[in-house]
Amino acid sequence: MKDSSDITALLVEWDQGGGKGDSSLVEAIYGELRRLAAGYLHRERPDHSLSPTALVHETYLKLIDQRRTRWQNRAHFFAIAAHLMRRILVDHARAHCAVKRGNGDRVPLEEGAGELAPIDIDVLALDRALERLADLEPRQARIVELRFFGGLTVEESAAVLDVAPITVKRDWALAKVWLYRQLQGDSP
Repeated sequence: MKDSSDITALLVEWDQGGGKGDSSLVEAIYGELRRLAAGYLHRERPDHSLSPTALVHETYLKLIDQRRTRWQNRAHFFAIAAHLMRRILVDHARAHCAVKRGNGDRVPLEEGAGELAPIDIDVLALDRALERLADLEPRQARIVELRFFGGLTVEESAAVLDVAPITVKRDWALAKVWLYRQLQGDSP
């Protein structure tokens, strides 16, 4: 994986239509996107039909359509990728529910808040809860998306949101507790 400044330079070149930027950028980010996809799909149900490679390819196809986006840096790019991965996985879960008429795909909410035990989560329920959280606390919802779906660190999330890392840590902890309660049916 290239360092952040290399990726930022490649993103700027890609924005400006530079020929070399496309192939070099794909080479620089593919491994990281695949690692994120594999990590997320590892938390999915065992018979999930999307592979990490398929998720990365779908995400990449959506990323290349983001021509109006002015990429700021590596963290900004991966924040957009995280959002797109979330949308793809939610759409996939919806399609799976429609076919199976089941309760949706379930994933564990990692890094349980404080003393709270990790729980299995219905992807669709998580998406609905994140939408409610976004109405109440948009930054907290964005942090969940960046950290949970995008795999960004506290520092990378802080850079994307232009806040201090301690703010990300605090909001991340609060969001996890709120989501835990929502997903357990203890909504306030």
